[in-house]
Amino acid sequence: MKLEHVTKRYGDRLALDDLSLELEEGRITAILGESGAGKTTLLNILAGLVPCEGTVEGRKDFSYLFQSPKLLPNRTAEENLRFVLPKGAWGKIGAMLEKVGLKGREKSYPQQLSGGERQRVAIARAFLYPHEILLMDEPFSSLDLSLKRTLIALVFDLWRERRQTIVFVTHDVHEAAMLAHRAVVLRRGRLVFDLPVDGERDFLAHPPCERELSRALLSPDERTPPAGGREILS
Repeated sequence: MKLEHVTKRYGDRLALDDLSLELEEGRITAILGESGAGKTTLLNILAGLVPCEGTVEGRKDFSYLFQSPKLLPNRTAEENLRFVLPKGAWGKIGAMLEKVGLKGREKSYPQQLSGGERQRVAIARAFLYPHEILLMDEPFSSLDLSLKRTLIALVFDLWRERRQTIVFVTHDVHEAAMLAHRAVVLRRGRLVFDLPVDGERDFLAHPPCERELSRALLSPDERTPPAGGREILS
């Protein structure tokens, strides 16, 4: 997908300001920024949920993973997955629940699951739902560090099976450095930094690019220029 000169206003507030960005197919891109930077607006534009000025090329079928699981409370874990699939695809559900560590919990209702288990159901649903691009809006932000690392590793393992395009929003540089192949930083609706994230994944370590991303999140008068990625001057 490719965005060119995308601008979005909510009344007098400018959420995205002449933003151009091309997403890499089959890769994971993190969108970083402080609150109000335009991250969620960008996701919603990629999904076609809100109109904008400018052009969005190559829009694809999408699946959405939210910060909260948003499960149907009167349906079991298994039934929550059935709800988003045609009956002919229900045979995939058992294997997916086993992959996300919920074998034996298929008949449990959301209120019978822990917060981490509910998010595992949401992850399973997002990957099972037919899509070409997966959009994730801070799905790990409410989790403790140990569970966060576990679920980030789970998402990466599920991505490796199919290698679809993933775009996820976060304000946490550690999440971006662990999961993404590329991290871009928004500030006041503008793209200000673009960093490739390469190397082996060690979900117990602190990736070296965290420092560069942390610097990029600071305002220009608070930091020295990042040494790694491409700083985009406006």
